[in-house]
Amino acid sequence: MKKLLHLISLLFLSLTPLFAELKDDIQQIKQIDSQITKINNFLNHQNNIWMKKYSNYQAYQQVSFNLNQTQKEIQTLQESPNTLENQTQLNNLKRNLIALQNQKDLLGNYKDAPFKELIEPNKLEKTPNVTNPLLIINALSHIKKNNEELGNLQKNYKTLEENISQLQQKEQLLKNLLLLYESSSNETKIQQICAADYCLFNNTNQIYEEIKNATNALRILENTKNIFATTLQIFSKEIEEINNNLTAQIKSQIIKGITIGVTILFLLGVAFSIKLGVRKYIHDNERIYTTNKIINFLNITLIILILLFAYLDNVGYLVTVLGFASAGLAIAMKDLFMSVLGWIVIVVGGSVHAGDRIKVIKEGAVYVGDVLDISILRITLYEDITLTTYTENRRAGRVIFIPNNFVFTTMFSNYTHGGIKTVWDGIDFTITFDSDHAKACHIARECAKKYAKGYTESTRKQFNKLRDRYTLKNTNVEPRVFSLLEQNGIRISVWYLTNAYATLALRSAISAEIIDLILKEDNIKIAYPSTTVYEGNKLSNTLPKTDGSIPLT
Repeated sequence: MKKLLHLISLLFLSLTPLFAELKDDIQQIKQIDSQITKINNFLNHQNNIWMKKYSNYQAYQQVSFNLNQTQKEIQTLQESPNTLENQTQLNNLKRNLIALQNQKDLLGNYKDAPFKELIEPNKLEKTPNVTNPLLIINALSHIKKNNEELGNLQKNYKTLEENISQLQQKEQLLKNLLLLYESSSNETKIQQICAADYCLFNNTNQIYEEIKNATNALRILENTKNIFATTLQIFSKEIEEINNNLTAQIKSQIIKGITIGVTILFLLGVAFSIKLGVRKYIHDNERIYTTNKIINFLNITLIILILLFAYLDNVGYLVTVLGFASAGLAIAMKDLFMSVLGWIVIVVGGSVHAGDRIKVIKEGAVYVGDVLDISILRITLYEDITLTTYTENRRAGRVIFIPNNFVFTTMFSNYTHGGIKTVWDGIDFTITFDSDHAKACHIARECAKKYAKGYTESTRKQFNKLRDRYTLKNTNVEPRVFSLLEQNGIRISVWYLTNAYATLALRSAISAEIIDLILKEDNIKIAYPSTTVYEGNKLSNTLPKTDGSIPLT
């Protein structure tokens, strides 16, 4: 018994190193399995597009292989005797052939270049040519898109390198694992333990197969990397060249825009200085207004020309286009062009100025007012209270817009042209046939002289100034009185010079004065429409006749 125990103890002591070595191998296998599992989780992750496409490529190759094998088997069975078993097997193979063909068609995109979408950049948009500041935004957007496309390719390249690195690690781990299996003194025991305690691989055949798969994937990805690196390098240089070119154009346009902006500000400053000088040395508001208009027009024209020549690539092309378009524009925008031409005629000819009182007649409508502004397209008129508004419109205070092209087609009356601020106005009244008409004419003349004296003297001076510009035959500016025979009496018409802007007020004052003086005269009677009715030989009644008929005598 003691001898048996001794033998068992000797056997245990002799086997202890072997069990210790086996335990170390199992522990190393577990560690390698853990590392391989971690790598597999990375490679098989749902967001790993590279391995997904490789898996599809591998599936296509497998389907193609199975399809060829099935076709060979079908051909072999067709050449074999036509037995029931062979016919059944042949039908099954044909059904499998159709299914494999459908799978091959679905995976057709992965036939030759499974990674084409990942390694080839999208077609770039046409590079814009930055010729004006408005295109800077377009250029910046183009640069942003180029950088995004390059960033996507660089991201794909980085993930490709990570996959290759993981596959290289997996390949090395598998080789180390195979070495453990093959170098172990008790390979069978290791396989039994792994089968009982779950290892990734139960035998060397599985490891060989996994090494083969990893090597194939690594070979394809490395070849793809070599192609991708060249593509990425060329595309990066292309993007860099395009972005540098656009950046240079943007910088050039910014400098050009700043220069043009400074020039425009300088022109505006010069125009403003000239306007200040005009206000300082010219005291005629009309001349100041006209000069300011001319300065504004010239300033805007210069700015437009600067912008055109600065940002127009081909001035000759613009002239050609405008030449072809001018005919159509002249017809479609006739009124607009005529208004601009009318503005030139008005400004150059000087027939109407801002501040003038004018009268415009258009299709029976009569407007009298003061010119507020003369723009390129229209005259702005303020309708004042005048004799016209009193007798015809019964409205005043309106702002009337008169197109400048009316100067060619419509009658314009200027009450204040050439510096003359007065117009002739007249008052008519009728006296009876038995009235002292000479006395009535004298009263009317004296009243007119009294109230129009200042306007008479100013008009006389202005006429003397106008002799150099116009031929004036009648320069009589004294009030004039006319006595004319009418059906119902003698009409006295007195004419006098009055302020063009206050005609109605002076007429009211003179009319009141004439009435007051005539009413004091016993031998002057105002005539008005009336009817005299006789009854037999007696005069029964004398009543005013409201229908305006001639008095009966």
